[in-house]
Amino acid sequence: MTTTADHSEDNQNTQKNIPLENEPQKQKNLPGISQEVVNRLTQEVNDMISFAGRNGLTIDTNVNTLISNNSVDDLINAHNSMCKNVAPATPKSIEFTREVRSKGENKSLFNKIPLVRNLIILSIIFLVAYVSFAVLPQVSNSSLDKGVLDNDGWSLFFNIGFLASISGLGVLFHLLKKVSNSVLKSTLVSEESVNYIAQILLGIIAGLLLSEILSDYLIKDAAVDNLLSRSILALVGGFSSDVIFSVLEAIINRLKSIFVPSNNS
Repeated sequence: MTTTADHSEDNQNTQKNIPLENEPQKQKNLPGISQEVVNRLTQEVNDMISFAGRNGLTIDTNVNTLISNNSVDDLINAHNSMCKNVAPATPKSIEFTREVRSKGENKSLFNKIPLVRNLIILSIIFLVAYVSFAVLPQVSNSSLDKGVLDNDGWSLFFNIGFLASISGLGVLFHLLKKVSNSVLKSTLVSEESVNYIAQILLGIIAGLLLSEILSDYLIKDAAVDNLLSRSILALVGGFSSDVIFSVLEAIINRLKSIFVPSNNS
């Protein structure tokens, strides 16, 4: 004989098994490329086509067919084809250059590109520092020839500042030319702002190393001394800081290969 309690218990079990219509269902994470990435690739392909058209670059007509197909593989092939067309520019550099130019439309010529403006300001600062140190009586050929070890006091400070300012002018001369080419070719990216700060510091260090430490090995006699003075070495060191870094790194790696055994041995 069925009781009322048994009927209520059966109703509760039945309600538990019935799914609620308003209950949110969990979304499954399906493998594959997300729609966000697909939209991003499509936008980058259109940006590269627009860039190639404005700059007179050859555009592969098969790209249009690839984009029209609803296939991710065709979209990736179109993206790869356009990357080859616009090289050395990249989708990232094209987007960044467009943003910089759009933000600087209503600004003065000096403020259109902040990175170029900052490098010009630094160049003026180093130029003023160079002139300021050069007119001091403590800075002369004889004081520069003494080097770091034989100089002391304010004379040492002014001479180091003089060489550092020349090194700074050398590295900024190199960076301004590099940035100008990057702007023309639309290869400028946002990370270069931080990278150039490190390059300026490396250029100053390289100029001081070349003019104060390595100069004794490069300058052997008076005839060469007139041609390769410490000032010129500081300028060359700042301009070619990456070359000096590569040379020193190669020397260190050679020494490591001699004294540190490899894993194979």
